[in-house]
Amino acid sequence: MNKMMKPAQLFASATILAASTLLPIHSAFAEESAATPATAPAATTNSEIHTPPPKPAAAPTHNPYGLEALWREGDIVAKSTLFILVLMSIGTWYIMVTKFIQQAKIKRQGKEAEAKFWEAASIDSAAETLAEESAYRFIAEKGINSTKKHGGNLLERIDFNTWVTISIQRAIDKIQSHLSGGLAFLATVGSTAPFVGLFGTVWGIYHALTAIGISGQASIDKVAGPVGEALIMTAIGLAVAVPAVLGYNWLTRRNKAVLDNVRTFGSDLHTVLLSGEIKNDSTKNNEIK
Repeated sequence: MNKMMKPAQLFASATILAASTLLPIHSAFAEESAATPATAPAATTNSEIHTPPPKPAAAPTHNPYGLEALWREGDIVAKSTLFILVLMSIGTWYIMVTKFIQQAKIKRQGKEAEAKFWEAASIDSAAETLAEESAYRFIAEKGINSTKKHGGNLLERIDFNTWVTISIQRAIDKIQSHLSGGLAFLATVGSTAPFVGLFGTVWGIYHALTAIGISGQASIDKVAGPVGEALIMTAIGLAVAVPAVLGYNWLTRRNKAVLDNVRTFGSDLHTVLLSGEIKNDSTKNNEIK
């Protein structure tokens, strides 16, 4: 009986030993299987971190509060005011460019007269050395004609000196009037353009506030847009007035310099006509023909 129990005891001991040995291995496999689902979300989190951010939305290309909106939504008064300012600006730049060209032309004519007129042998030939459109030739011809036409029943009552002086001065005044043409327009634009723009602003704000009151919405987006559009008229008025004022002052100073040369030429011509002779480089005196 004891011999039969010994194998059973050995089998039980082996079973217990195997169970105690395999228990840690089973626990390790259980821990690894439990950890595997826990690490899966971590991989997902890393993929989410490296995802590129969304692109910003593109800015709208249409500006609802600009000059285009002002013209599109403005009434006949606002459009007329803006049209008047545009005409003022065009006229200002046209006068500034044309007057600059005219002054430069007369300056060149003055240099030509200084180089050719006083080198001639006689007064008549001296006038012919200048171009037909020259302002200096116009003055010379007026002075020469005054010496030839002095006489008669009425002109005899005026002494020769006074008659020649009046003729030359009239020619100079005509040139001065020709140079000053358009400057009054620049002065008018410079003084009135800001007020024209201000009128457009006041009219635009009035209509903007009226529309806001009718709609009953006084939020900042409803107020800033229409009022800002109305203020554009003031900016346009200033943009028209400033060049006009600067151009007026600039052209006036240039006119003064040009007319000083013209008056100097007229004074010298008056002296020569009264003396009855003109000297050339050889200091030869020639009588007036």
